[in-house]
Amino acid sequence: MADKDRYQRQMILPSFGLAKQEKLLAANVLIVGMGGLGCPALQYLVGAGVGNIGIMDADKISLSNLHRQVLFTESEIGLLKVNQAAAKMRLLNSDVSIETYPIHIDQSNALSIIAKYDLVIDATDNFSAKYLINDACFILNKPYVFGAVSRYEGQVSVFNLTTTKGKKINYRDLFPEAPKPGEVPNCAEAGVIGVLPGIIGAIQAAEAIKIITGIGNPLNGRLYHFNLLQGQGYEIEISASEKLIDMNEQIFQEYKYNEIDDEIDVPEISVLEFNKMRLLPEVFVLDVREWHEYPQIDFSNAQIPMSELQARMFEIPEKEICIVCHQGIRSIYAAEQISKQRNLKVYSLKGGITAYFK
Repeated sequence: MADKDRYQRQMILPSFGLAKQEKLLAANVLIVGMGGLGCPALQYLVGAGVGNIGIMDADKISLSNLHRQVLFTESEIGLLKVNQAAAKMRLLNSDVSIETYPIHIDQSNALSIIAKYDLVIDATDNFSAKYLINDACFILNKPYVFGAVSRYEGQVSVFNLTTTKGKKINYRDLFPEAPKPGEVPNCAEAGVIGVLPGIIGAIQAAEAIKIITGIGNPLNGRLYHFNLLQGQGYEIEISASEKLIDMNEQIFQEYKYNEIDDEIDVPEISVLEFNKMRLLPEVFVLDVREWHEYPQIDFSNAQIPMSELQARMFEIPEKEICIVCHQGIRSIYAAEQISKQRNLKVYSLKGGITAYFK
């Protein structure tokens, strides 16, 4: 047993004690995604003494991450998230063993990796990953702690635990079909207030602790929805579908998860290439920043904010479209939407206005 002084404040809680702490130290938890949700979930699970934690993310730290992923710093930009997170958490709690997976979750690795863990925390930001994690947990009979955020609202639930009615609820009971590509904006398109993922990620960590120790009542069969602006939350009861989920390992391996998000490979161009292209008559430069964003520029042909793009898609002319935004992130998503809906040739300015004025 590790130093009891570390966990004394939670061990003195009613119905917790040494037995529950030992369950935490023996537990194995996988966190998929080391972003706005994954960082706080990891920090609180490490602090609580969850003994074995896997963290999975192929991404590197970028400047646009820092307003919500406060585990990282400016000096770490360009470094792998999982490596930096693991190093800091080892300094926080030497009782905890952390395994890093600097890869994206997919059909080739999901079942073998998830099989090692007692439960999975989904801290991803795309639908294909959520359906894939859900289906893998369904096959392996592993609890799945779901979380999602957008703008000022977040959601949390727990799937694949037996309910009081003897049934198990999974993500497909809540969302039987994935939304069409572009139908639901992600955080890069819709935005998110930085503190919100911290709140939702901490709740995910709390749900994992409840499942591991058996305390309280997990959000099993209930979707908790939190509105930050109102400071209010409410719950939606989820019922198991009358239709049994048709999923096994063979179906899992053949399922086309990559088509759920249906991403398009958008060509990114450098500032030098952009300066040449924008002078061509067949090229239309589109600024997708919001109206309040600075600095103002005089080299775009039009400004259609990302939040208005769907409604104003018809305004974009039949030309090659070069898209700019603040840091070259939203421009990629805008280019994907324009390419899909208007079938135009599109480019994104790499690094956005920030790179242009550097």
